[in-house]
Amino acid sequence: MSSAYGTFGELLQGALPDRAEGDFLVTLPIARWATATFRTSDDPATLEVVPRHKKKALRLVSMILADLPSPVGGRLTIDSTLPEGKGLASSSADLVATARAVGNALGVAMPPRRIEVYLARIEPTDGVLYPGIVAFQHRSVRLLARLGSLPPMAVVSVDEGGAVDTVDFNRIPKPFTAAHKSEYADLLERLSDAVARHDLAAVGAVATRSAQLNQMLRHKWALAPLLDVCRDAGGLGIVTSHSGTTLGILLDPADPAYPHRLAATAQACEELTGNVTVYRTLSFPEMG
Repeated sequence: MSSAYGTFGELLQGALPDRAEGDFLVTLPIARWATATFRTSDDPATLEVVPRHKKKALRLVSMILADLPSPVGGRLTIDSTLPEGKGLASSSADLVATARAVGNALGVAMPPRRIEVYLARIEPTDGVLYPGIVAFQHRSVRLLARLGSLPPMAVVSVDEGGAVDTVDFNRIPKPFTAAHKSEYADLLERLSDAVARHDLAAVGAVATRSAQLNQMLRHKWALAPLLDVCRDAGGLGIVTSHSGTTLGILLDPADPAYPHRLAATAQACEELTGNVTVYRTLSFPEMG
């Protein structure tokens, strides 16, 4: 059995100048996981996945097994607490957990770079292979930089409804100008510095700006009213699933006023959209 965490949208997503592969994102790990179990079969013709709609995971298993010296079959079971099509890296977590589970079952090493090579043949992928917050080239499926870790935060989330296919979203032409790319480079530098300093307010400011810039690609009607809610409740900022349907207000649980801020934010979000979910971000103390 192996697992991979999800990420609440992205702290930042855009394109950098002067790069052959400029598209990038920055992850925000959350305490929701996909768990995969792979059991081998002596019959190489038997290969199945549960639930049956997890076709991408089944394709990944087939790719890994095809590289083995002897044919093997098996059954893959995936259990996930990540909602699908919302921008929380559910598919990426499924695939990373699957690669790890198959590797463990077969005694085959699955380092991040090997998993990246497989995933690049399937779909754009979030950087959930790595602990902590990372900048990741999701279209070419390569690590750009390790930014570090942050103290835990709460994300008071709303969902605008529906679902988004990540592959379809990444086919949308990006109308980024040279000025946009320059701003994204500046935002990435600011975010890297903020993570290194554990400056949650600065992290929230960058995430908010990225959410605003993303309106040109996937407009979210809830962004403007959530900005008001965030300001009134004393939140850190807005984080969005750039290719999904969810947005969230970042709060600092270490703030003495946190219980009041959480209650006020949740109530306002419920009144706005009729739904609210509170996620917790993951912290990685060993990363400093």
